[in-house]
Amino acid sequence: MSQSKTKIAVVGCGRIAAAKHFPAFKKASAKVELVAFCDIVAERAEEAAQKYGTDNSVIYTDYNKMLAETDAEIVYVLTPNNAHCEITVASLQAQKHVLCEKPMAATSEEAKLMLDTAKETGMKLTIGYQNRFRKDVQTLKTACTADELGEVYFAKAHAVRRKAVPTWGVFLDKEKQGGGPLIDIGTHALDLTLWTMDNYKPVQVNGSVFHKMKDNYEGNLFGPWDPETIDVEDSAFGFIKMENGATIFLEASWALNIQKPREGQITLCGTKSGAELVGEGAAAPTSAVNGTGAVTFNTAKLGQLVDIDPIVISGPGPMDMGDEPWRVADAELAAWLDAIENDKDPVVTPEQAYIVTQILEAIYQSAETGKTIDLV
Repeated sequence: MSQSKTKIAVVGCGRIAAAKHFPAFKKASAKVELVAFCDIVAERAEEAAQKYGTDNSVIYTDYNKMLAETDAEIVYVLTPNNAHCEITVASLQAQKHVLCEKPMAATSEEAKLMLDTAKETGMKLTIGYQNRFRKDVQTLKTACTADELGEVYFAKAHAVRRKAVPTWGVFLDKEKQGGGPLIDIGTHALDLTLWTMDNYKPVQVNGSVFHKMKDNYEGNLFGPWDPETIDVEDSAFGFIKMENGATIFLEASWALNIQKPREGQITLCGTKSGAELVGEGAAAPTSAVNGTGAVTFNTAKLGQLVDIDPIVISGPGPMDMGDEPWRVADAELAAWLDAIENDKDPVVTPEQAYIVTQILEAIYQSAETGKTIDLV
């Protein structure tokens, strides 16, 4: 007797859905079925349903109507950031498990409401920090868990592009997104840093936010933007102090006059050794489908400084199927389904994601007020 498929509803059928989630659903079609597609643009939902749905998939432009009618067990919230909270809360209250794309929410107040609602309803909630499933990140996490680095007391979270401002969708709209590169790509680097360190107790945050490149769109990878409509930062930097004294420096930019971009990468400094994520695989967390990257360790042995040269992490991963390349999104989906089917905590817990949102918000607040933000 064949096992029934897990039914999934999607709210938001735009670029992140098409690039990351829909291909993962298709690869896992033996286990999942997309029963509802919702988007404020009906044509987008219809196109997605035709490509990834079944004959019985239903199209919606109103997520409340979808929640009232669908028998989906899981809702994926893949909308602009300002809609994450309301749709997630409504879905949890409708007794649906939820995967919400990163960041958890535009504000910590909204993130806390999402967290509290998950607890109150007993439904599972996770956030789309798929970089945790990269093979280089998994290797580094294993090393940290095995105490190979010792006490990690200083870290850098890298999310800097030279000139790659996304000019599509609502990325440049502060009202809909809550910010620019800090909340978009800085959130990934910060998540990786906190997770590998296993340290979720920030106490103080200082931040600087810059709007210096508004009129300098020459050479942008995605073409020029309209200086009159862009109202998000081009770069932001945070200095985070943890309860145990550990310090994290976070750098995030879409446009910064640097020679070498570093995105989705981190540096950890411990009492036994240090480690860095490096390589091309770490530089494109959404579009790099194979999850390969490299991790290097540095320490001292036999009276000498020793570098373990970059270890390239490659080869097949979870849910590898034939000639199709392995993607971090495949591993994210597999782990999420496993958490639901076996009633386990998801790899990315809402409590962890809430701390990330708290810190990001504090960086913006510190930059605006010129003051240190206390989080205790």
